[in-house]
Amino acid sequence: MALDADASGRLAALLTQHTEQIVNRWTELVSASLRGRQSRAELHRQVEDLHRGLQTTLGAGGVDLGAESAGELRAVLADLSRSRARQGFSATETAVSVFALKEVLLDLIDVQNADPTNLRDYVAFGTFVDQMGLFTFETYAKAREELIADQAEQLLELSTPVVKLWEGVVAVPLVGTLDSARAQVVMERLLQTLVDTGSPYAIIDITGVPAVDTQVAQHILKTVVAARLMGADCIISGIRPQIAQTIVALGIEFGDIATKATLADALRHVLRLTGIEAGRRAARKAH
Repeated sequence: MALDADASGRLAALLTQHTEQIVNRWTELVSASLRGRQSRAELHRQVEDLHRGLQTTLGAGGVDLGAESAGELRAVLADLSRSRARQGFSATETAVSVFALKEVLLDLIDVQNADPTNLRDYVAFGTFVDQMGLFTFETYAKAREELIADQAEQLLELSTPVVKLWEGVVAVPLVGTLDSARAQVVMERLLQTLVDTGSPYAIIDITGVPAVDTQVAQHILKTVVAARLMGADCIISGIRPQIAQTIVALGIEFGDIATKATLADALRHVLRLTGIEAGRRAARKAH
């Protein structure tokens, strides 16, 4: 049964007349469902916001949660869903906080010796509350997806650090599988670090990469080419015997890119190069 304008007005009046009783009872039911995992004061504030939004919507003749008049109520429900998602509550716990209003209203109708009109209003209002609960559930799901995506991005950035090993030398120690998304992050962070530090050398260490296939090799080569365009030379370290055999078997060629077995070997190689350059600069100044 849909909620019509007359029923909306009657329910708005009921919410206004019994505001304190409704808010207190609603808060009590929500608190019990969450088993004390949220403070009573915070729950009371949330319930007051929901009550106010619902009262405004019904008072304006709102009979549909998607209507323009329900904008404030949707905003309150969305805020509740997002905050619960961040706090680690489940979607069910969040929706139950809304559905508890049915029990609150049922208590009021019983007190008023429910006549047929009130009973019809209750059924219609129950349908409206169901809409609220579903809206809350959907918004919660979207909020959790966004939260998970943000956390995945943060983990991706943490798993691809660019560190300064020496003056003019930076390194990217890669650990785990190198897919397209992570390769893009590696490239962006490396290039930004080269710009920030003005380093002419970068070491890409793949000791922690379990396997190197054609796709991984292509990602590495693209990163090297991008760094060269920025005026920096790259050395690839961590070429273990198994990886070396795989690279040969796949016919992958690194061309004139320097490769070393360990990060220490790569750093020694770069230090020799920087020493040679420093000597050349000193010799030119002497002449």
